Amino acid sequence: MTTDLKEAILVIEIQVRERESLERALRRFKKKWERAGILREVRSRSFYVKPSDEKREANKKAVRRRARMARIEALRNNPRANRRRR
Repeated sequence: MTTDLKEAILVIEIQVRERESLERALRRFKKKWERAGILREVRSRSFYVKPSDEKREANKKAVRRRARMARIEALRNNPRANRRRR
């Protein structure tokens, strides 16, 4: 039986430091939890997405990413284009 990386369970742990308040430890835990993307993962797995829909969304995301990178590159090549018009 092979384990897919998507199937792996991610466990987040923090050690409460000496003389650290629980509020601060909880804040550190929440930051770690947010950075790990657990909530995003849970929300994305809460309903079934057809493979064709996944591909469509991935293509849309790639198009947006390429357009954003083209805008950034254009601003790098022409810094005057960055000025705001009034």
